[in-house]
Amino acid sequence: MDYVLTQHAQDLLLRRNIPIAWIERTLDAPAKVDSDWIDDTLEHRLAPIPEHGHRVLRVIINKSSNPVRVVTFYFDRNMRDKI
Repeated sequence: MDYVLTQHAQDLLLRRNIPIAWIERTLDAPAKVDSDWIDDTLEHRLAPIPEHGHRVLRVIINKSSNPVRVVTFYFDRNMRDKI
């Protein structure tokens, strides 16, 4: 999937030490896709990351952009063991 990172997402890469490969894997092969509950242009893509204890990475994208924009990402504690 073609994508760009917002400045916020670029800053998070440095602060959170999450490999870009994990983000790309979540974008390309999500285990779950949810619509955003507030903004219908946003989409939440979730995938467990085996290398990180199967914690679930949530990547939020703006799907109306071309290419899509990665807005933010984080490990979602509430989704652990649910995917």
